[in-house]
Amino acid sequence: MNVFIVYAHPSNKSFTYQILDALLKGLELGGHATKISDLYAMDFRTDMTAEEYEREAYLKTDGFLPEDIVAEQLKIEWADSIIFLYPLWWSDCPAKLKGWFDRVYSVGYAYGYDENGNQARKMKTIKYGIAMVTAGHTKETLESMGIAGSIHKIILEDRMGDRFENKELVIYGGTLNIEKVKGSHLNNATQLGEYMGRSVLTK
Repeated sequence: MNVFIVYAHPSNKSFTYQILDALLKGLELGGHATKISDLYAMDFRTDMTAEEYEREAYLKTDGFLPEDIVAEQLKIEWADSIIFLYPLWWSDCPAKLKGWFDRVYSVGYAYGYDENGNQARKMKTIKYGIAMVTAGHTKETLESMGIAGSIHKIILEDRMGDRFENKELVIYGGTLNIEKVKGSHLNNATQLGEYMGRSVLTK
C-alpha cells in the first residue's frame, strides 16, 4: 500500500516524532511504500498569496498553482492512505498543517462546483485516512471536555470528508505523564503501520 504521511511538528525531540518513528517501523514491517511531507523540515509556506486567495475566492479552477502545491497534490494522487500526524495545540492542529489544508486543498482540486451547482473536484477518493494526534490530556479528558468531538468533526468530517472512504481518529493522549503511556502508544503506532489496510480500518 502507498502511504502518504503529512507530519507537523517542529522538534525531533518530541514524543510526536517518536510516534512517527514507530509508525515508520511498522509500515516498513508491513511492506508498505511511504512518502512523507515533514512540513517544518520542508519550511512549507502556510500563508496564501493574494493570487492564491483570488483563485479560491473567485473559483478560478484554471488559475495558476504554485509548484509546492502541485507537489503535494501529486503525493495525494499517489497515495492509497494518508496519515495526518500532529500534536494537539489549542484544540486544533499546528498552523503549518492548517496552512497545508488551506493551500493544498485548492478549488477545482479538493472542492468546487460545476455550472449546475453539483460538487466537482479532481482529487481522487483516498481509501484510508487517519488522524494521529498526540495530546497532553488523556483521551477521556478530551472527550469529557468536548475537544475530542471537535477534532473528529473538524478533521474527519470536514477536512477528510467524503474525500476518504474510511476514516479514523487516533488520540495518543496522557503525555503529561509520558512514562505511563509511552510504551503502549508507541506499540500501537507500530502495529497501525504494520497492519495498515488489513486489520486496521476495515470498516
